[in-house]
This record gives sequence, structure tokens and C-alpha cells, in this order.
Amino acid sequence: MSLLAKRLSWLKSGLFWRTFILLALLITVSMATWVWGVRSVERAPRARQIAAQVVSIVTITRAALTHSAPDLRRELLFDLASNEGVRVYPLEDDDVIVPASGGNLAPLVQQQVRAKLGPTTRFARSVNDVDGFWVSFDIGGDDYWLMLDRGRVDRSSGVQWLGWGAVTLLLALLGALFISGYVNLPLARLSAATRAVARGQQPEKLPEKGPREIREANHSFNQMVDDLNRIESDRALILAGISHDLRTPISRMLLEVEMASLDSEARAGMQSDLAQMDAIIGQFLDYARPDDPAGLRATDLSALLHDAAQEGTRLPDVEISAHIEEGITVMGHVIDLRRAVNNLIENARRYARRDEAELVKIALACRREGGQAIIEVADDGPGVPPQEIDRMLRPFTRLDAARGQANGAGLGLAIVARLVKRHHGKLQLSNRSPHGLSVRITLPLAQG
Repeated sequence: MSLLAKRLSWLKSGLFWRTFILLALLITVSMATWVWGVRSVERAPRARQIAAQVVSIVTITRAALTHSAPDLRRELLFDLASNEGVRVYPLEDDDVIVPASGGNLAPLVQQQVRAKLGPTTRFARSVNDVDGFWVSFDIGGDDYWLMLDRGRVDRSSGVQWLGWGAVTLLLALLGALFISGYVNLPLARLSAATRAVARGQQPEKLPEKGPREIREANHSFNQMVDDLNRIESDRALILAGISHDLRTPISRMLLEVEMASLDSEARAGMQSDLAQMDAIIGQFLDYARPDDPAGLRATDLSALLHDAAQEGTRLPDVEISAHIEEGITVMGHVIDLRRAVNNLIENARRYARRDEAELVKIALACRREGGQAIIEVADDGPGVPPQEIDRMLRPFTRLDAARGQANGAGLGLAIVARLVKRHHGKLQLSNRSPHGLSVRITLPLAQG
């Protein structure tokens, strides 16, 4: 996984999205409440301000027209229209009028304007298909329309409020996104690390910084991983010591059996049992052997697999088909890689038999794929239950009910998994169709 993918892994977290949605809902409700409160509080003062402005314009215009000379009124009306945006028209009975609208503010404005100009004052949003803010007044018994640009009355429309609200909400959601990521990132790191431990991998140390609770949790987790590694190391050391000590008495017993006066059948049986015990101890030692990263060398994997296939054909009741791409080189230990492949072949030979009379068919393949070497060892046996595949890689695990009875300590696949891990590779098990088990090993190619 790349560094960027690791840093953005918290985007996949359900906790991240839950935190983000809760913050987004909180911000949205808070903003809606704030807008409603501001508009409610400013409603009455704003209505009074607009009404006072309209009354002042109507009063001044009526006074100017009343006291101006008749021959100068046309020029006065032109000045009002061009300089002040105020237009005056005669009110006719056949005028096409669209009633005024303005949300919950219009009734208050109209009420206060009528209180100043008289109850017969009329309002319109459009007269004869001309939009504006229209208000009627009279001069000497004659009715007129005074039209104002709506911008002078409606200083901020609902669309403007919506636009500002959308911009503010967008900024708030971006902030919620950042806060959710900041809060969730330590938990996402801890979750990814616990999944790595559950898969038997070695996670990176969690950063012991940030709030006190995060520091303590990460410190406890790092300490737990160190304790697990120490326990695993101690277990491997004890296992290696016990196995090494057991080989001496087994060798002595083999010598005594050879020299004892026994019939050939009893001698062969005891020698077989002791050889089986020695093989199991050898598995213990292979599993407990410590890593040696400095010993990795460029290894011709193709040649190694060809040799393993030839050796496998000498096994009884085994038929191996090899499809190996030439010239594949990896960094590794020749002995460890050979042991891993031989263990897989032996595991298939022991457990993939469906009928005692038939051959065990094993397919060994190797190819390059995306800068990696892919090794596949597949058999045509009964396979394993899907729910048991992960458990097969654990040490001392045997699934005899699914794979037939055979002698062993249950360390074959565990040793392979350990060897593959030493080579910075991956091991995957899967059932084949219609039957059989496939083991896939992925190793990085040697550079250069």
C-alpha cells in the first residue's frame, strides 16, 4: 500500500462518515436556526425602514409636483426618472396590475405605508407589464403611480440569502470534513494496525503524539505488539531448544534399535516411528529458526523450481506438470525457497489424495506479473472448507477431516508462511474449481 493510500485509508472508515454526517447535520441545523433568527429579529425594523423610505419618496415627489409650475413638470419628471430612479404615471382604470409580493415582509411594509399615506394607497409588483415597486398616491384628487426600482426596496432577496447560505454551508462542510478526518485518523491507524496483527503481520509503530488519550492508546498498543513479538521469540527459542535436545535420545534409540535382536517387521516399524519423530522435530526447528534479512541473495527462481519439479516426480504416486517462465530472479535464500516449495509439494502429496489408487496431480507454475514473481502450486484434491482456509496457516493446525489422514505436526503451511514472510512476500490459499487447493506465493523481483 502506498503512503498516500495509507494516509487516506480513514476515508473508508464508517466512523469517519458517521462523524462527518453528524457534524454536517449539526452545522446545517445551526445555520438554518441562525438565519431564521436573524430574519425574524430584523423583520420589523427592516419593514419600518423600507416603509419610511417609500413614504419619504412619495411625499417629496408629491410636494415637488404640487409646487412646480405646470410647464416645468415634464422636466421635473425626467430628472426624477434619470437621477433618482423615480417614475410617475397616471393611474388609469384599465391598468393591468399584478399585486405586490415580498414574502412575509410585504404585509408589514404595506401596513405602515398605508398608515402614513392613507387607507386607499395601492401597491403593485407590475403595472402594464412593467416590473418594479409601485405605490399609488393622489394630487388634488387625481391618482398617480410612483414606481421605484425593486433594488431600492428589496436590498437582499431570497436568492441572495440562498447563495450566501450555500457558500457558508460549503465552507462549513469542508471544515467538518477536515475535523472528521483529524479525529478519525488515529482510530483508523489503530484499526489498520490491529487488522495487521490479526493477519500475523508486523504493523508499523503508531505515533505516540497528539491528545493524551490517543498517546496512551497508541503507547499501549505498541507495547502490546512488542510483548507479542517477545512471546513469539521466546516460544520459538524454547521450541528450538526442546527439539534440539530431543534429537540426541532419538539418535541413540535408532542405534539401539539397529543393534537389538528384533525381527525385521518390528525393527522396520520402530525405525519408521523414530524417523517420523525426527521429521517432526526437523519441522519444529525449521519453524523456530530466526530470520536473517542480511542473507538474501539474487536467486534464479526459475532454475530452483525446475529442480523442485524434477525432485517431486521421484516421489511415489505423484504427477507434476510444470509451467515455469524462464529467467525469473528474486532476492532470497536458496535453501528457504526450496524448502517452501518442497513443503507445498509434500503437503499436496499427503493431503490431496481422493483415491488411494490414483496419482496425485500437482501443477507447478511461475510467471512475472507487475514487477513480482507469482508461484502457484495447485492440486486436484478435495480442497478445504472455505471457512477453514485462514486457519490452515496457523502453526499446529491440521484439517484431517477435510484433507485425509496423514502424519505430521501441522507445521507444513505455517513454515511456508513464515519463509514467505522472511522474503517480504505474500501467501494466499484458495479452492480450485471444481475441486482442489491452490497456493499462491507472491515475491518481489530482484532489481537490476
